[in-house]
Amino acid sequence: MEEIVKLLDKNLECVRYEVKDDRIVIWVKSSKKGAVCPYCGTPSTRVHSIYKRTLQDLPIQGKKVTIVLICRKMFCDNENCSKKKFAETFEFVNPRGKMTKRLEEEIVKISINMSSIQASRLIRENIADIGKSSICNLQKRNRNVVRQEGCKVRYNND
Repeated sequence: MEEIVKLLDKNLECVRYEVKDDRIVIWVKSSKKGAVCPYCGTPSTRVHSIYKRTLQDLPIQGKKVTIVLICRKMFCDNENCSKKKFAETFEFVNPRGKMTKRLEEEIVKISINMSSIQASRLIRENIADIGKSSICNLQKRNRNVVRQEGCKVRYNND
């Protein structure tokens, strides 16, 4: 499981995992000693608190994957920084995202040539738990990518 986790981010380590029915749940945390403040760029090793984020990822062996990401909130040691605390960030997920970036990309690819209702049924059965409004939001956010691939997607404001 450690090798699969490293595909997301080489600085992650698998804390534990369990397989339940049609789902794999993986608990991961950063192996880095500290984090860099996203507001001022100052490194910090002082931990304020720890919290969990639950994310969905691409399926493994036909089982849906849930990642429980154990995150740290850090103190910023730069006294000139406007923020005193910050949350550690990860490249594989957007700051407030509920899915990995690679899952988001896959959902956009799948849903590009079908209605959001059809796509949500297909994706919910085989890949991840998602509704049609989330699919529409992903398509809107990725509309430049969609157009570069040469596909025509209609939006109300076009």
